[in-house]
Amino acid sequence: MTANTRNINNFFYIFVTAHLLFWTLVPSLTNYNLPLDTIEALAWGSNLDWGFNKHPPMSAFFPEIFFQIFGAQDWAYYLLSQIFVIISFYFVFKLSNEILNNNLLSLISVLLIESIYFYNFTTPEFNVNVCQLPFWSLTAYYSWKIYSGRNIKFTDCFLVGLFAALGFLSKYLFIYLLVSIDLLFLYLIFIKKEIKFDFKYLITLEVFLIALVPHLIWLNNNDFITITYGLARTGLEQSSIIDHIKFPVIFILKQIGILIPFLYLIFLLVKKIKFTFNLKDKKFLFLLAINILPIILMFLTSLITGSKIRTMWMTPYYLFFGTFFVYLFQKQINTKKLKSFIYGFIFLFFLSPVLYAYISISQDDKRTDYPGKGIALKTQYAWDKQFSSTITVVYGNEWNAGNLSYHLKSRPKWEGPVERYKLDQLKDYMCLDNVCVGSR
Repeated sequence: MTANTRNINNFFYIFVTAHLLFWTLVPSLTNYNLPLDTIEALAWGSNLDWGFNKHPPMSAFFPEIFFQIFGAQDWAYYLLSQIFVIISFYFVFKLSNEILNNNLLSLISVLLIESIYFYNFTTPEFNVNVCQLPFWSLTAYYSWKIYSGRNIKFTDCFLVGLFAALGFLSKYLFIYLLVSIDLLFLYLIFIKKEIKFDFKYLITLEVFLIALVPHLIWLNNNDFITITYGLARTGLEQSSIIDHIKFPVIFILKQIGILIPFLYLIFLLVKKIKFTFNLKDKKFLFLLAINILPIILMFLTSLITGSKIRTMWMTPYYLFFGTFFVYLFQKQINTKKLKSFIYGFIFLFFLSPVLYAYISISQDDKRTDYPGKGIALKTQYAWDKQFSSTITVVYGNEWNAGNLSYHLKSRPKWEGPVERYKLDQLKDYMCLDNVCVGSR
């Protein structure tokens, strides 16, 4: 390893460490309560299953592991989010290195995506979108290993299947990445005939399906409730003809808006916006498959069905955008402008946490201002006045009941909405403001 390579690697590790520290400390110090999706995930985690009413199980599994280690310490769940982010950054860096064969350009690829809203401002809230990030980058990385290698390894195929399953079990929209990669392989095998079919490819599919079996059984036993919820979120049932135009246009405009800081950094880096591409270039095709094709598929979904694509659903889709743009403009990158790029990056790097802290402190009507701990103390006090038993279950919506599950010392299990027959099965119970706590 040359000194220059070592310095760049060190800079990368300094960057990801700084990102982790900033985005763990800032929300920990400025938020009074955990965000909605994190509380929701912890509520599900208190009563782990192979799926929940809104999502598959992975986004609840990881917070529950952290709860078992750290308990009700808010900083731990902000840390969990950032661990997921920097794992994804690490594999973006690794894949960029293999495609670009240049450590500096690989570092720039990662620094570029730090400017995207999804990888800074929204990361403190651990949810299904953040949960996908490491599995998205890992699936792309090991798919590249299969795609670019002369000898296909069993371990690479196994890992693609495993990480693809974990990503899908984080959020079903992960399927758009998998379909895009599969379309690339099918195109090169059966149409272009540039790569040969290998039966080791089936290992990926087998591992993927085997890992999904418990969740598929759960889905069948629960009337496919998560799929029903996902479809309801798109507004598909209420869509009109105009929605087939309106929502795709809104979708594209939002993506452009999200990418403005990213494009600003590209402008600082490139001396002239000029590039050529070759559809026979395997690297370009792979980057096209993992960057552009999933977005096109999402756009087509909105166009064909008239469904609304929510902005946060796109969280993992831009992970390799830095790699893609650097690959396109690598001949146009002006090293003399590198100083301007670094200044622009540093400005954006500090601007995001400063804005987050300002909003968190100045606004007092957010979910993160909810007095969850105080309500839990009052609930425990009222319970102790009436009963000598321990609170073991809580009923209500994921936010109010989930906060009680998280903040009460006994960590009662969240068991869904309040229903009379559930309360009749309890030894003791008490209801306050549409939330009920009880003991079996």
